[in-house]
Amino acid sequence: MKTLKVLAALLDYPSEELLAALPELTQVLDEEHALRPQARSALQSLLASLGSEDDVMASQEQYVALFDRVRSLSLHLFEHVHGESRDRGQAMVDLKALYERHGFALATDELPDYLPAFLEFLAHLPDEEARKLLGETSHIVEAVAARLAKRGSAYASALYALLDIAGENGIVPSKIADEEIRAEDDPAALDAAWQEQPAFGPGAGCGAATQTGQTSVIRFHKGVAA
Repeated sequence: MKTLKVLAALLDYPSEELLAALPELTQVLDEEHALRPQARSALQSLLASLGSEDDVMASQEQYVALFDRVRSLSLHLFEHVHGESRDRGQAMVDLKALYERHGFALATDELPDYLPAFLEFLAHLPDEEARKLLGETSHIVEAVAARLAKRGSAYASALYALLDIAGENGIVPSKIADEEIRAEDDPAALDAAWQEQPAFGPGAGCGAATQTGQTSVIRFHKGVAA
């Protein structure tokens, strides 16, 4: 599903390459029709926001301020499940093994639970399988989307688009308490506020994985329309 590759690109760290590719990304969204009209319309705010930046550094600073400096907005899925516990390491190994069983290998500088990398992987699966695996992360995606929406961030639309693909109907944030934003400067209060459920069910995806016999490196912003 090419739309998942587009959303992976939009949720990755902004680069000049990404900003130059925005017309191509927009075209893919319009041609594939994987999103319902409401979700597609909402996503326009993010495309417009990125496209209006004359200096890529401004987009990068905004991205870092959100996703790197606010723990509850992390795009690393297992951060919301395991934090810094030892269980996170095994979860990483299991997810990486899932990629490899499908014939993919991550670029050396990426962690397997980074959401754009996960979406790149899903984009190469059959649509039904991709939606199933994406749905198993929907509780995390919805929580982060709601937190972004409460800050007025256009990035929320990309996460709500993922919920739309997964078959979740939550386009409007509703579940995250307003007090949580104020709690984010207090690590102890924040840990209590955003403890999540496991990102994947027991053995998720393992039975459906297939060996391709060929390994491809996951990269971003390249060949989106291919």
